[in-house]
Amino acid sequence: MCGIAGIFDTREQRPVDRDLLNRMNQVQFHRGPDDGGIHIEPGVGLAHRRLSIIDLSNGHQPLFNEDHTVVVVFNGEIYNFPSLTKELIAAGHQFRTHCDTEVIVHAWEEWGEECVSRFRGMFAFAIWDRNRRTLFLARDRLGIKPLYYTRLADGRLLFGSELKSLLECSALPRVIDPRAVEDYFAYGYVPDPRCIFRDVYKLEPGYCLKVESGQRDLRPRQYWDVPFVSNGVSNEEDARTGLIERLREAVEIRLIAEVPLGAFLSGGVDSSAVVAQMAGLSDKPVSTCSISFGDPAFNEAHYAAQVAEQFGTDHQVEEVDPDDYALIDQLAGLYDEPYADSSAMPTYRVCELARKRVTVALSGDGGDENFAGYRRYRWHMYEERMRSFMSRGLRKPLFGALGSLYPKIDWAPRIFRAKSTFQALARDAVEGYFHNFSILPDTMRRQLYSAGFQKQLDGYHGIEVFNRYLEQAPDHPLSMVQYLDMKTYLAGDILTKVDRASMAHALEVRVPILDHEFVEWVSGLPPKMKYSGGEGKYIFKRALEPQLSRDILYRRKMGFAVPLASWFRGALRQRIHDSLLGPTLADTGIFNSGFLETLLDQHQSGRRDHSAALWSLLMFEAFVRNSLDGQATAAMTAVG
Repeated sequence: MCGIAGIFDTREQRPVDRDLLNRMNQVQFHRGPDDGGIHIEPGVGLAHRRLSIIDLSNGHQPLFNEDHTVVVVFNGEIYNFPSLTKELIAAGHQFRTHCDTEVIVHAWEEWGEECVSRFRGMFAFAIWDRNRRTLFLARDRLGIKPLYYTRLADGRLLFGSELKSLLECSALPRVIDPRAVEDYFAYGYVPDPRCIFRDVYKLEPGYCLKVESGQRDLRPRQYWDVPFVSNGVSNEEDARTGLIERLREAVEIRLIAEVPLGAFLSGGVDSSAVVAQMAGLSDKPVSTCSISFGDPAFNEAHYAAQVAEQFGTDHQVEEVDPDDYALIDQLAGLYDEPYADSSAMPTYRVCELARKRVTVALSGDGGDENFAGYRRYRWHMYEERMRSFMSRGLRKPLFGALGSLYPKIDWAPRIFRAKSTFQALARDAVEGYFHNFSILPDTMRRQLYSAGFQKQLDGYHGIEVFNRYLEQAPDHPLSMVQYLDMKTYLAGDILTKVDRASMAHALEVRVPILDHEFVEWVSGLPPKMKYSGGEGKYIFKRALEPQLSRDILYRRKMGFAVPLASWFRGALRQRIHDSLLGPTLADTGIFNSGFLETLLDQHQSGRRDHSAALWSLLMFEAFVRNSLDGQATAAMTAVG
């Protein structure tokens, strides 16, 4: 895996600042410690950091075509490069290496912009075509690999794998986007294409961007979307057979590597399914790793051990310190933007563990989005059944009144938190889904912000992120929320978490369940095969029954949780107090200090559980301290 960066002068062919390009490259050294390179010509500079996986002795980037008129920098893997290489050689192209990177330059020569539709893999790349004076950027279909870009006032376009690369340029204004703040406290991350800084963007999954000399507007183009079109499979037997065949093939093409390769094994359905396929495809024990927690409420290491024993893997386990606070500030620097998924901490540790033995690890990410595995899908379908019995005109006043009267008991199991259910039922489907998983619900966000900051929002609401995807979303209520999660949560939270945590340790993570051909086929299965009888991942689990025990397939989902609630009432009590009520957040002008005090008091007294909200504020404060200089903070204060 790698890091890429570049500068393109869209107005003139002015000399590229070599020192800036070097800094943009070196700040991403962790993404590719094996090799680095830059290419500069009038008006253009490309940079690359390499983590060597395939064709270790060659594959140096930037990489050129035969006559040096096309050059690429590339982060990722093209898994179908052997077949594409044969096709391109037959068309007359000459190859100098055996790496997948070279396929990209020749594919561009042969197919132009449409080349991106021929690639099967995870990628973010930049092609410079000298003859056409054209820069072409592309990101993979599901957003496994990241790509940031911006255009400065002087016409220079900057891009990089991580935001920190762009921030090396002093001409880039670090002005917080108020809408990004609203999105962050609603979702727990800043969804694509927005960035925490105004005028900086993330190229969305399944999009490409062509930029020509003299071009004024940046117009990303979508080249792929999750289809949710029937694949013709209507009975369970065919679905089970087809699923395992396709999953095994998706795993098999990800086993190509010239470095040690293994897998994460949590003991959950998804990672266990991947390891089961790997074991069946290898004549050597699969190298697997997992982490354990001292608290049994958060520990599933014994399930991982059960799967490891069943398949004879070479398994390694390390216990993580349950009070792993040292990572808080480190994570803020790692993610560049505010990021509130606390499972980033154990994810960082399991990547650290894996890198001790392997350079490539397969993971089970994507199973919940593909097969409706999240518990919130179950609640969404329950609420949809309730909505179907009553029109919005009746639901809104009835459930709205019940929601206002019913006491809020966040500490109780979800089934007893009727206040949240009533509030969700008073809304339409998308509004209800948004309400159910928001880090801070609407009422809390309104209280969170200062009066001045609310004026800056000018009526903007985080649900607009969902609304922009609704026209393309499928009609079925389950497929609709799966689609929304694939467009937002999957790329913005799950894959961002894994990319930054793995790249911090120069570890490549491959995700076979997010193979785009597999995703297309699964999206075409009937919704009843994904969620049936209150059971998510229905057909996935049924297909895996010959390979995995019922203890693995049908136990309660745990996830990578950390004990935030107890931390904020114990060891982190003073830290959270100082972070929320100290000068860092106060100076931004964004927050209502009185409400911050209320949140702290209610949580630390035990009256309410505000752990998710407090963590999101803690990480925002760490972002401000670690990522912003005096100029940026002043700009934020002016906003307030």
